[in-house]
Amino acid sequence: MSDQIATLGQLLDGAGTQWRAFDIGRHITKLDKKQFLAIEQAQVPYPYPLAGHAWLAIQFWDTKASKEPYVWFLKFPLDEQSMLVSASRDHFADMVIQALGTEITGEQADGKLDNNPYVFTPNANKLAAFNAQVKVLLKQPASQYYEHAQLYFSGKIGFDNWQSVALQGIADFALRLDSDTNLSNLQKAWAHLPIEVLQPLSAMLEHVEIPTSMSELLVDYTQAAISNNDTVAITAALRSVSKGQAQGLCAQLVDTVLSSPVRHDSDVLLTIAGRCFKQLENPERLHVFMDNCAHHQKIEELFPSIFADLVAIPTIRPHLLGLLRKENRSETLARAIGRLFS
Repeated sequence: MSDQIATLGQLLDGAGTQWRAFDIGRHITKLDKKQFLAIEQAQVPYPYPLAGHAWLAIQFWDTKASKEPYVWFLKFPLDEQSMLVSASRDHFADMVIQALGTEITGEQADGKLDNNPYVFTPNANKLAAFNAQVKVLLKQPASQYYEHAQLYFSGKIGFDNWQSVALQGIADFALRLDSDTNLSNLQKAWAHLPIEVLQPLSAMLEHVEIPTSMSELLVDYTQAAISNNDTVAITAALRSVSKGQAQGLCAQLVDTVLSSPVRHDSDVLLTIAGRCFKQLENPERLHVFMDNCAHHQKIEELFPSIFADLVAIPTIRPHLLGLLRKENRSETLARAIGRLFS
């Protein structure tokens, strides 16, 4: 590898591009360049590991050309301390240089990295949310499906007529809650939305810092969903509130769910671990959460996988390791922890 290029940042700078990096493993979160450089130089652990990898979207564009930005969706392995395995990054950079040289934004770049082992295609929900977010960041108009989605959420075509609403339209609507009457329309519509809309919508809202009023609505809505034992509605609410501006309300919602009759449900527990993970940085809440996981009937599968997922997150790791030494644990939790090491 050439002496000049030691990081992806240098590769992109050297090719004369403007670029930005996002984590897209859990939430779509923009990584600032200083933070990204520190991750690349293994000075800090990757903040949002998922399944032992960093899941990145790198968006870049040629400052001289007016073409749409390019995006690389990349997954790189992390070590057990959640540090980037730099050999993989170097291997990727080498492959880029061999395939494209430094002309990474030219016509010849299209399709050249299709078989690259570090390139992946996000699922449809993630892709739609990312496209919507990028258009907002670049101050570009939303997709052609946006207006019909707005019409749907306004209630004017009937909430049962969801078949004509495109996934990209739902994503554009969710990422533009501060436009027009989108927020108030959503608040009026929420309780009437069928599951076919609620699930993809919550998969978009988990990337949005929803305003406090929306989080308040979701807290109330979840109380009703708990009474009805409606785990689909509860997981949709948890996902939607997870990146909200009012993280205190997210914590309140998680606490409510963790002390409710659905507290041992695997979908509920997996949603909290995957999306509301920030709330598990609190040692007491983490203890309650892990105890609930230990009481799940399929403990042999669920507990080890959630433990492995959370112990990789740098902000949760010390608290989870602290739980291993804690005295006042339930017998069930003590046994579940014992099984991890037997």
